Amino acid sequence: MRIVGNMTALVLVLMLGSAAARAEQRETAAQGAKEEAKTGAAKTGAAKTGAAKTADAAKTAPEPAAPPVETQHRVRIGGTDVAYTATTGMLTLEDDAGKPKANVFFIAYTRDDVDDRSQRPLTFSFNGGPGSSSVWLHLGVLGPRRVFMPDDPTQAAPPGRLVENASSVLDVTDLVFVDPVSTGYSRPAEGEGAKQFHGVREDVQSVGDFIRLYLTRSQRWTSPKFLIGESYGTTRAAGLSDYLQDRHGVYLSGVVLVSSILNFQTARFDEGNDLPYVLFLPTYTATAWYHKKLAPELQADLKKTLDEARRFALGEYAEALLNGNQLSEADRQDLAQKVARLTGLSPTFVERVNLRVAISRFTKELLREQRLTVGRLDSRYTGRDEDAAGDRTEYDPSMMAITGPYTAAFNAYVRRDLKYENDDVYEILTGKVQPWKPQEPGRYTNVAPALRSAMARNPHLRVLVANGYYDLATPFFATEYTFNHLAYDGDYRERVRLTYYEAGHMMYIHGPSLDQLKQDLATFITAAASAPEVMTSGGK
Repeated sequence: MRIVGNMTALVLVLMLGSAAARAEQRETAAQGAKEEAKTGAAKTGAAKTGAAKTADAAKTAPEPAAPPVETQHRVRIGGTDVAYTATTGMLTLEDDAGKPKANVFFIAYTRDDVDDRSQRPLTFSFNGGPGSSSVWLHLGVLGPRRVFMPDDPTQAAPPGRLVENASSVLDVTDLVFVDPVSTGYSRPAEGEGAKQFHGVREDVQSVGDFIRLYLTRSQRWTSPKFLIGESYGTTRAAGLSDYLQDRHGVYLSGVVLVSSILNFQTARFDEGNDLPYVLFLPTYTATAWYHKKLAPELQADLKKTLDEARRFALGEYAEALLNGNQLSEADRQDLAQKVARLTGLSPTFVERVNLRVAISRFTKELLREQRLTVGRLDSRYTGRDEDAAGDRTEYDPSMMAITGPYTAAFNAYVRRDLKYENDDVYEILTGKVQPWKPQEPGRYTNVAPALRSAMARNPHLRVLVANGYYDLATPFFATEYTFNHLAYDGDYRERVRLTYYEAGHMMYIHGPSLDQLKQDLATFITAAASAPEVMTSGGK
């Protein structure tokens, strides 16, 4: 508009002379002033709009995690009074550009009367699932408080309650309990999808990055460092032992695997995979022994009976399964008798399932005549379905025994004692992490090679593996098989110790096993933290 106006004024000057030109110039100037005013107003409006957008962005930007809450406490462990600080809160994981990716919830316990904390052992702990929070190891065995559970396999009356944990390992190591993303209070940052954290490799990376950040923030890089995982948490721990070394240069002193599963082929009853039938059999034997379903000569001594079951499983039984339909009818009937003798099942039932007893059938069949089922996590527990027919149980009675008490106890404890307030659901055990990405599509996940790799490059790394005789989720014989195939040279076997308990998956809910596990853990951590400088190198 201003250009057109100026050109018109020029024509008028030429045609009408200076007076008219001056008049036109005055008009043009006035028009220009109006245009300038409009432009200025537009600029001002744009500035206001930009400010509004900035304000809106500030409103929607994810708020940084609130500072962790610290509280002081005391606990008596092994006759010694231990003062400690509990730190409860979130650490925010960021990408390389500094963008928040997830807020990871943790609870840390640090002993107070330590002169040089940089040299004190530090243990990171988590449970499994995948989809489980860290509540089980936290309030079951490691932390300064624990959920009361009866020693016998019965369900405690609700609500759950906490008691002082005289078997805590806080006397020998500081503790950090980590809830992977989507479990506990841990969540993706605003605008971030949860699926990026739900997979074998993705999970190891996020938990490993949390550990790196915690070591930095708490100035604990020089502490002897340990991992304690349970169930799928052992899968995570094995993966972390390798990832922490490769990505962050974090070398561990020790890894504790409670109810271990590293090679998933050992526990998947898939068509064409006979391995689980062999590896579960000794736990079937232990379960039948507990419920007094074996012959008198087998009931006399549990450990001797389990040794016999191991020999049979690896020998005659494995050979028969490998022969498939080439087994003669006489040999088939003979083998059915032998499997029945060591499992408490009837020979007819064993023959009907083609000599292959899957866990789902065993838990339903063993006590069918009593109209009872046995637990998967802990086969000492029994349940009662709507009827005694069918080949699968309605629920796991051992899972039901722990879910209520642990859920109630944690939710009360975190707010009342640790002074941490969060109205979100604390996801004790969630299916929201499904589908879980496998290590390699179309293959069984197997992280045993990752653990072997970490041990090869860190000859000081020790491993403790805790096994429950009555654990049908991660059977002890499957764990033995995995570690028997971990490596074939070097000093690997000398650096791995397997321990056994007369309980199930969470062996610590059994009082005598809790005491034994505490001693095994304390001995292991103390020895590994003070390992000599020179050791035999592991073979690769």
